[in-house]
Amino acid sequence: MKKILTLITSLCVFAACSQEKNTDPPKEIKASTILLADPTIFYNSGTYYLYGTTSGNIPNGEGFQVYTSSDLKGWKGPVGAQNGLALKKADAFGDKGFWAPQVLSYKNKFYMIYTANENIATAVSDSPLGPFKSETKEPIIKTGNQIDPFVFMDDDGKKYLYHVRLTNGNRIFVAEINDDLQSIKPETLTECISGTLPWENTEKTNWPVTEGPTVLKHNGLYYLIYSANDFRNIDYAVGYATSKSPFGPWEKSKDSPIISRKNTHQNGIGHGDVFWDQNQKMHYILHTHFNESAVSPRKAAIIDIEFVGNELKAVDNSFYFLQN
Repeated sequence: MKKILTLITSLCVFAACSQEKNTDPPKEIKASTILLADPTIFYNSGTYYLYGTTSGNIPNGEGFQVYTSSDLKGWKGPVGAQNGLALKKADAFGDKGFWAPQVLSYKNKFYMIYTANENIATAVSDSPLGPFKSETKEPIIKTGNQIDPFVFMDDDGKKYLYHVRLTNGNRIFVAEINDDLQSIKPETLTECISGTLPWENTEKTNWPVTEGPTVLKHNGLYYLIYSANDFRNIDYAVGYATSKSPFGPWEKSKDSPIISRKNTHQNGIGHGDVFWDQNQKMHYILHTHFNESAVSPRKAAIIDIEFVGNELKAVDNSFYFLQN
């Protein structure tokens, strides 16, 4: 049994989507490039707030930085309320592996749903800059290991927690989340997708990876946008699946991947989030490898996406890196 547990632990470490093996940046890093992995952008009252897994000189065991912009081009930061951090370890659940945050406005507060210690937790603040604090310091799901949370609020008021469970691969699951955003309804826990297609597992590993879910609704259809392959793989890329229900069944798009090396000319494209700008134009924020020979520190970038009928597509020649 000890050998089996050791093997499972090593597989989880290998597959964990946001693990930074080396936080010392290569000497050629330009100070103007924003170094964040698993990025997300939250728009509020004329300001864009950029969060993500710290990538570079700041260990990702310290919390989450935040940058701000008024136009998506020039970024200031990190400008979090606590030495650049919007959430710091002392105020959070967990003490390591702070990955993949999502920020949303809910009940006149700002909520951050995040990963720490390969579990998912919630923190609350009066400002997008923080300080965010996890009052209970307890994970949302008490059993197993899960990462990469995304809360989707449907038209009927129901709320769903999409996330990745580390079990025989990185598999995307969903469960209805309670109104306090602190716990799920366990009887609703349902698997959505796993890595079964050739493009989703180009190295043909025995631990296929689908992760980084974002869910949106368009013309009555639910769209599950996700990344596949290990994040260290140059073929890491973004695809999507659709369903008539937030629980599935999900039909993967034949056009996937829609964002990859082919249309960005960058390695390790993926694990981001959809957001709309002040003109209701849709974008996808993501990360890339540092360069052709180094995975980390990963860099934040944006590409425009749009609906063509009911198909989701990336806009040609719209990719760019974020600078500060």
